[in-house]
Amino acid sequence: MNGCTRKRLLIIPFFLRNRGCRHRCVFCNERIIAGNAPPVTEDFMRQTVSACLAGRGGRYDRREIAFYGGSFTGMPRDEMQDLLDMASALIAQGAVHSIRVSTRPDDIDEARIRILASKGVSAVEIGAQSMDDGVLRKSERGHTTEDVRRAVRLCRDRGLETGLHLMAGLPGESRLSFEASVAETIRIAPDTVRIHPVIVFRDTQLARLYEQGEYRPLSLEDAVTWCKTALARLTRARIAVIRLGLQATEEMEREGSILAGPWHPAFRSLVESELFRDMALELLEKSGADSSGNVFHVAPADLSSFNGPGGRNRALLQSRLGGRPVAARPDPAVPRGALQLRDGRNEYGTSIAEAAARV
Repeated sequence: MNGCTRKRLLIIPFFLRNRGCRHRCVFCNERIIAGNAPPVTEDFMRQTVSACLAGRGGRYDRREIAFYGGSFTGMPRDEMQDLLDMASALIAQGAVHSIRVSTRPDDIDEARIRILASKGVSAVEIGAQSMDDGVLRKSERGHTTEDVRRAVRLCRDRGLETGLHLMAGLPGESRLSFEASVAETIRIAPDTVRIHPVIVFRDTQLARLYEQGEYRPLSLEDAVTWCKTALARLTRARIAVIRLGLQATEEMEREGSILAGPWHPAFRSLVESELFRDMALELLEKSGADSSGNVFHVAPADLSSFNGPGGRNRALLQSRLGGRPVAARPDPAVPRGALQLRDGRNEYGTSIAEAAARV
Protein backbone atom coordinates (compact mmCIF):
# COMPACT_ATOMS: atom_id res chain seq x y z
CA MET A 1 0.00 0.00 0.00
CA ASN A 2 1.40 3.34 -1.05
CA GLY A 3 0.80 6.57 0.84
CA CYS A 4 1.61 10.19 0.24
CA THR A 5 2.29 12.29 3.29
CA ARG A 6 3.06 15.93 4.00
CA LYS A 7 3.82 17.23 7.45
CA ARG A 8 1.40 15.44 9.80
CA LEU A 9 -1.21 14.49 7.21
CA LEU A 10 -1.61 10.85 6.21
CA ILE A 11 -3.26 10.27 2.84
CA ILE A 12 -4.65 6.78 2.24
CA PRO A 13 -5.15 6.51 -1.54
CA PHE A 14 -7.66 4.44 -3.50
CA PHE A 15 -7.26 4.36 -7.29
CA LEU A 16 -10.33 4.35 -9.53
CA ARG A 17 -8.46 3.94 -12.84
CA ASN A 18 -10.16 6.04 -15.55
CA ARG A 19 -13.57 6.05 -13.83
CA GLY A 20 -15.50 9.12 -14.90
CA CYS A 21 -13.06 10.07 -17.67
CA ARG A 22 -14.76 11.06 -20.91
CA HIS A 23 -11.47 11.78 -22.67
CA ARG A 24 -8.36 9.76 -23.41
CA CYS A 25 -5.52 12.24 -23.14
CA VAL A 26 -2.55 11.63 -25.41
CA PHE A 27 -0.25 10.76 -22.48
CA CYS A 28 -2.57 8.57 -20.44
CA ASN A 29 -2.06 4.91 -19.59
CA GLU A 30 -3.81 4.71 -16.23
CA ARG A 31 -3.06 0.99 -15.86
CA ILE A 32 0.66 1.76 -15.67
CA ILE A 33 0.33 4.98 -13.64
CA ALA A 34 -2.03 3.57 -11.01
CA GLY A 35 -0.66 0.04 -11.02
CA ASN A 36 -2.80 -3.03 -10.40
CA ALA A 37 -5.54 -1.24 -8.47
CA PRO A 38 -8.31 -3.58 -7.21
CA PRO A 39 -11.99 -2.57 -7.19
CA VAL A 40 -12.84 -0.33 -4.23
CA THR A 41 -15.42 -2.21 -2.16
CA GLU A 42 -16.57 -1.46 1.38
CA ASP A 43 -14.58 -4.39 2.79
CA PHE A 44 -11.45 -3.45 0.82
CA MET A 45 -11.64 0.15 1.99
CA ARG A 46 -12.13 -0.82 5.63
CA GLN A 47 -9.30 -3.36 5.56
CA THR A 48 -6.92 -0.95 3.79
CA VAL A 49 -7.59 1.84 6.25
CA SER A 50 -7.22 -0.50 9.24
CA ALA A 51 -3.91 -1.86 7.97
CA CYS A 52 -2.57 1.63 7.32
CA LEU A 53 -3.57 2.92 10.74
CA ALA A 54 -2.10 -0.11 12.48
CA GLY A 55 1.23 0.54 10.79
CA ARG A 56 1.64 4.29 11.13
CA GLY A 57 -1.64 6.07 11.77
CA GLY A 58 -0.63 7.30 15.21
CA ARG A 59 2.20 9.39 13.75
CA TYR A 60 -0.18 11.82 12.05
CA ASP A 61 -2.53 14.52 13.24
CA ARG A 62 -4.93 14.07 10.34
CA ARG A 63 -5.86 11.08 8.24
CA GLU A 64 -7.58 11.31 4.87
CA ILE A 65 -9.05 8.87 2.39
CA ALA A 66 -8.20 9.95 -1.16
CA PHE A 67 -9.83 8.88 -4.42
CA TYR A 68 -7.29 9.21 -7.23
CA GLY A 69 -7.29 8.21 -10.88
CA GLY A 70 -10.03 9.04 -13.32
CA SER A 71 -12.37 11.94 -12.64
CA PHE A 72 -14.25 11.42 -9.38
CA THR A 73 -17.05 13.90 -10.03
CA GLY A 74 -17.42 12.63 -13.61
CA MET A 75 -18.58 9.21 -12.42
CA PRO A 76 -22.28 8.29 -12.38
CA ARG A 77 -23.90 10.03 -9.43
CA ASP A 78 -24.88 6.82 -7.61
CA GLU A 79 -21.35 5.38 -7.89
CA MET A 80 -19.84 8.60 -6.56
CA GLN A 81 -22.35 8.63 -3.70
CA ASP A 82 -21.58 5.00 -2.79
CA LEU A 83 -17.85 5.69 -2.47
CA LEU A 84 -18.48 8.82 -0.43
CA ASP A 85 -20.85 6.92 1.86
CA MET A 86 -18.21 4.22 2.48
CA ALA A 87 -15.61 6.85 3.37
CA SER A 88 -18.08 8.91 5.42
CA ALA A 89 -18.82 5.86 7.56
CA LEU A 90 -15.12 5.67 8.46
CA ILE A 91 -15.17 9.37 9.34
CA ALA A 92 -18.14 8.73 11.65
CA GLN A 93 -16.18 5.91 13.32
CA GLY A 94 -13.19 8.21 13.89
CA ALA A 95 -10.85 6.14 11.72
CA VAL A 96 -10.19 9.05 9.35
CA HIS A 97 -10.97 12.75 9.46
CA SER A 98 -11.84 13.70 5.89
CA ILE A 99 -11.83 12.82 2.20
CA ARG A 100 -9.99 14.23 -0.81
CA VAL A 101 -10.80 13.57 -4.45
CA SER A 102 -9.13 14.22 -7.79
CA THR A 103 -11.18 15.24 -10.78
CA ARG A 104 -11.29 17.14 -14.05
CA PRO A 105 -12.03 20.87 -13.97
CA ASP A 106 -14.96 20.51 -16.37
CA ASP A 107 -16.57 17.93 -14.06
CA ILE A 108 -17.03 20.44 -11.24
CA ASP A 109 -20.25 22.40 -10.76
CA GLU A 110 -22.35 23.70 -7.88
CA ALA A 111 -24.42 20.53 -7.55
CA ARG A 112 -21.40 18.22 -7.40
CA ILE A 113 -19.58 20.51 -4.97
CA ARG A 114 -22.59 20.48 -2.63
CA ILE A 115 -22.51 16.67 -2.59
CA LEU A 116 -18.79 16.58 -1.86
CA ALA A 117 -19.02 19.12 0.94
CA SER A 118 -21.96 17.28 2.56
CA LYS A 119 -20.08 13.96 2.66
CA GLY A 120 -16.87 15.03 4.41
CA VAL A 121 -14.72 16.00 1.42
CA SER A 122 -12.21 18.63 2.50
CA ALA A 123 -9.90 18.81 -0.55
CA VAL A 124 -10.35 18.66 -4.32
CA GLU A 125 -7.33 18.12 -6.55
CA ILE A 126 -7.96 19.36 -10.08
CA GLY A 127 -6.21 17.96 -13.13
CA ALA A 128 -5.24 21.16 -14.94
CA GLN A 129 -1.97 19.78 -16.46
CA SER A 130 -1.37 23.13 -18.20
CA MET A 131 -2.70 26.69 -18.16
CA ASP A 132 -2.06 27.12 -21.89
CA ASP A 133 -5.10 26.45 -24.09
CA GLY A 134 -2.95 25.53 -27.09
CA VAL A 135 -1.05 22.92 -25.06
CA LEU A 136 -4.33 21.56 -23.67
CA ARG A 137 -5.70 21.13 -27.20
CA LYS A 138 -2.59 19.31 -28.42
CA SER A 139 -2.79 17.04 -25.36
CA GLU A 140 -6.50 16.38 -26.09
CA ARG A 141 -7.48 17.32 -22.56
CA GLY A 142 -11.00 18.41 -23.57
CA HIS A 143 -11.12 21.41 -21.20
CA THR A 144 -9.86 24.98 -21.14
CA THR A 145 -7.89 27.13 -18.73
CA GLU A 146 -11.09 29.00 -17.89
CA ASP A 147 -12.59 25.68 -16.74
CA VAL A 148 -9.68 25.42 -14.28
CA ARG A 149 -10.19 28.95 -12.96
CA ARG A 150 -13.93 28.37 -12.53
CA ALA A 151 -13.38 25.02 -10.78
CA VAL A 152 -10.96 26.57 -8.29
CA ARG A 153 -13.42 29.39 -7.56
CA LEU A 154 -16.29 26.97 -6.95
CA CYS A 155 -14.23 24.83 -4.57
CA ARG A 156 -12.88 27.84 -2.71
CA ASP A 157 -16.36 29.33 -2.34
CA ARG A 158 -17.38 26.13 -0.53
CA GLY A 159 -14.37 26.32 1.76
CA LEU A 160 -12.66 23.29 0.18
CA GLU A 161 -8.89 23.01 -0.08
CA THR A 162 -7.90 23.16 -3.73
CA GLY A 163 -4.98 21.49 -5.47
CA LEU A 164 -3.79 21.66 -9.08
CA HIS A 165 -1.94 19.01 -11.06
CA LEU A 166 0.57 20.31 -13.61
CA MET A 167 2.72 18.45 -16.13
CA ALA A 168 6.02 19.55 -17.65
CA GLY A 169 6.87 18.83 -21.28
CA LEU A 170 3.41 18.32 -22.80
CA PRO A 171 3.06 18.38 -26.61
CA GLY A 172 3.60 21.90 -27.89
CA GLU A 173 4.89 23.14 -24.54
CA SER A 174 8.09 25.16 -24.27
CA ARG A 175 9.90 26.15 -21.11
CA LEU A 176 8.42 29.62 -21.53
CA SER A 177 4.83 28.34 -21.76
CA PHE A 178 5.40 26.00 -18.79
CA GLU A 179 6.66 28.92 -16.72
CA ALA A 180 3.60 30.90 -17.83
CA SER A 181 1.43 28.05 -16.53
CA VAL A 182 3.25 28.22 -13.22
CA ALA A 183 2.75 32.00 -13.10
CA GLU A 184 -0.98 31.61 -13.79
CA THR A 185 -1.19 28.91 -11.13
CA ILE A 186 0.34 31.34 -8.65
CA ARG A 187 -2.21 33.96 -9.68
CA ILE A 188 -5.09 31.50 -9.12
CA ALA A 189 -3.49 30.57 -5.76
CA PRO A 190 -4.52 26.97 -5.08
CA ASP A 191 -3.54 25.52 -1.71
CA THR A 192 -1.37 22.76 -3.19
CA VAL A 193 0.26 21.71 -6.46
CA ARG A 194 1.55 18.42 -7.85
CA ILE A 195 3.95 18.44 -10.81
CA HIS A 196 5.42 15.66 -12.86
CA PRO A 197 7.26 15.63 -16.18
CA VAL A 198 5.62 13.86 -19.10
CA ILE A 199 6.60 10.21 -19.47
CA VAL A 200 5.92 8.31 -22.71
CA PHE A 201 4.05 5.16 -21.74
CA ARG A 202 3.32 2.32 -24.12
CA ASP A 203 -0.17 2.00 -25.65
CA THR A 204 -0.80 5.74 -25.70
CA GLN A 205 -1.26 8.23 -28.50
CA LEU A 206 1.86 9.98 -27.23
CA ALA A 207 3.80 6.74 -27.78
CA ARG A 208 2.73 6.77 -31.43
CA LEU A 209 3.71 10.42 -31.80
CA TYR A 210 7.07 9.66 -30.22
CA GLU A 211 7.71 6.67 -32.48
CA GLN A 212 6.79 8.77 -35.53
CA GLY A 213 9.22 11.50 -34.45
CA GLU A 214 6.43 14.03 -33.81
CA TYR A 215 6.99 14.32 -30.07
CA ARG A 216 10.26 14.75 -28.22
CA PRO A 217 10.19 14.32 -24.44
CA LEU A 218 12.23 16.40 -22.05
CA SER A 219 15.61 15.12 -21.02
CA LEU A 220 15.99 14.35 -17.34
CA GLU A 221 18.30 17.37 -17.02
CA ASP A 222 15.74 19.71 -18.61
CA ALA A 223 12.87 18.27 -16.55
CA VAL A 224 14.81 18.91 -13.34
CA THR A 225 15.61 22.47 -14.45
CA TRP A 226 11.98 23.26 -15.36
CA CYS A 227 10.65 21.81 -12.12
CA LYS A 228 13.38 23.46 -10.04
CA THR A 229 12.13 26.83 -11.23
CA ALA A 230 8.51 25.86 -10.55
CA LEU A 231 9.27 24.59 -7.05
CA ALA A 232 11.15 27.76 -6.09
CA ARG A 233 8.47 30.10 -7.42
CA LEU A 234 5.56 28.18 -5.91
CA THR A 235 7.37 27.96 -2.58
CA ARG A 236 7.93 31.71 -2.64
CA ALA A 237 4.19 32.16 -3.28
CA ARG A 238 3.47 29.95 -0.24
CA ILE A 239 1.82 27.26 -2.35
CA ALA A 240 2.76 23.78 -1.12
CA VAL A 241 4.21 21.47 -3.78
CA ILE A 242 3.06 18.16 -2.31
CA ARG A 243 4.57 15.96 -5.02
CA LEU A 244 7.20 16.20 -7.75
CA GLY A 245 7.36 13.28 -10.17
CA LEU A 246 5.19 10.20 -10.45
CA GLN A 247 5.02 7.63 -7.70
CA ALA A 248 6.58 4.37 -8.86
CA THR A 249 4.35 1.36 -9.49
CA GLU A 250 5.16 -2.24 -10.33
CA GLU A 251 3.72 -1.67 -13.80
CA MET A 252 6.15 1.19 -14.44
CA GLU A 253 9.08 -1.03 -13.56
CA ARG A 254 8.12 -3.70 -16.08
CA GLU A 255 10.29 -3.72 -19.18
CA GLY A 256 8.64 -1.88 -22.06
CA SER A 257 6.15 0.09 -19.98
CA ILE A 258 8.10 3.35 -20.35
CA LEU A 259 9.27 4.12 -23.86
CA ALA A 260 10.94 7.47 -23.21
CA GLY A 261 10.97 10.52 -21.02
CA PRO A 262 12.60 11.80 -17.82
CA TRP A 263 11.56 8.99 -15.49
CA HIS A 264 13.33 8.80 -12.13
CA PRO A 265 11.91 7.14 -8.99
CA ALA A 266 13.36 9.92 -6.78
CA PHE A 267 12.65 12.87 -9.05
CA ARG A 268 11.91 15.30 -6.22
CA SER A 269 15.27 14.52 -4.65
CA LEU A 270 17.01 15.48 -7.90
CA VAL A 271 15.13 18.78 -8.05
CA GLU A 272 15.76 19.71 -4.42
CA SER A 273 19.42 18.69 -4.68
CA GLU A 274 19.94 21.12 -7.56
CA LEU A 275 18.32 23.90 -5.58
CA PHE A 276 20.53 23.22 -2.55
CA ARG A 277 23.59 23.13 -4.80
CA ASP A 278 22.68 26.54 -6.22
CA MET A 279 21.99 27.90 -2.73
CA ALA A 280 25.31 26.60 -1.38
CA LEU A 281 27.26 28.14 -4.26
CA GLU A 282 25.51 31.46 -3.67
CA LEU A 283 26.45 31.44 0.02
CA LEU A 284 30.07 30.55 -0.76
CA GLU A 285 30.20 33.51 -3.13
CA LYS A 286 28.80 35.79 -0.44
CA SER A 287 31.29 34.62 2.17
CA GLY A 288 34.31 34.22 -0.07
CA ALA A 289 34.96 30.72 -1.33
CA ASP A 290 38.49 30.71 0.03
CA SER A 291 37.43 31.60 3.58
CA SER A 292 38.46 29.09 6.21
CA GLY A 293 36.08 27.69 8.80
CA ASN A 294 33.00 27.57 6.59
CA VAL A 295 30.28 25.32 8.04
CA PHE A 296 26.91 24.78 6.37
CA HIS A 297 23.85 24.30 8.57
CA VAL A 298 20.78 22.55 7.17
CA ALA A 299 17.58 21.01 8.52
CA PRO A 300 18.18 17.30 9.26
CA ALA A 301 15.54 16.26 6.70
CA ASP A 302 17.31 18.33 4.00
CA LEU A 303 20.81 16.96 4.55
CA SER A 304 20.53 14.39 1.75
CA SER A 305 19.39 17.14 -0.65
CA PHE A 306 22.38 19.25 0.39
CA ASN A 307 24.75 16.32 -0.22
CA GLY A 308 23.23 15.54 -3.61
CA PRO A 309 22.93 12.14 -5.33
CA GLY A 310 26.03 10.12 -4.52
CA GLY A 311 27.52 13.14 -2.74
CA ARG A 312 27.69 15.07 -6.01
CA ASN A 313 26.97 18.44 -4.41
CA ARG A 314 29.63 17.94 -1.75
CA ALA A 315 32.20 17.07 -4.42
CA LEU A 316 31.41 20.23 -6.36
CA LEU A 317 31.57 22.41 -3.26
CA GLN A 318 34.84 20.80 -2.22
CA SER A 319 36.34 21.67 -5.59
CA ARG A 320 35.19 25.28 -5.12
CA LEU A 321 36.94 25.28 -1.73
CA GLY A 322 40.24 24.24 -3.26
CA GLY A 323 39.89 20.64 -2.15
CA ARG A 324 39.13 21.40 1.49
CA PRO A 325 36.44 19.15 3.03
CA VAL A 326 32.91 20.53 3.14
CA ALA A 327 31.54 20.78 6.66
CA ALA A 328 27.76 20.38 6.93
CA ARG A 329 25.79 19.97 10.11
CA PRO A 330 22.18 18.88 10.49
CA ASP A 331 20.62 21.62 12.59
CA PRO A 332 17.03 21.35 13.88
CA ALA A 333 16.95 25.13 14.30
CA VAL A 334 17.19 25.63 10.52
CA PRO A 335 13.78 25.57 8.78
CA ARG A 336 13.09 23.07 5.99
CA GLY A 337 14.13 24.45 2.63
CA ALA A 338 16.69 26.85 4.15
CA LEU A 339 20.48 26.83 4.20
CA GLN A 340 22.93 28.73 6.40
CA LEU A 341 26.68 29.20 6.14
CA ARG A 342 28.73 30.27 9.16
CA ASP A 343 32.44 31.09 9.11
CA GLY A 344 32.97 31.81 12.79
CA ARG A 345 32.34 35.54 12.47
CA ASN A 346 29.47 35.93 10.01
CA GLU A 347 26.32 34.04 9.13
CA TYR A 348 24.82 33.93 5.65
CA GLY A 349 21.45 32.44 4.79
CA THR A 350 19.11 31.70 1.93
CA SER A 351 16.16 29.47 1.15
CA ILE A 352 14.29 27.79 -1.70
CA ALA A 353 11.76 30.65 -1.63
CA GLU A 354 14.54 33.22 -2.04
CA ALA A 355 15.98 31.21 -4.91
CA ALA A 356 12.84 31.99 -6.93
CA ALA A 357 14.29 35.37 -7.91
CA ARG A 358 17.33 33.70 -9.50
CA VAL A 359 15.88 30.72 -11.40
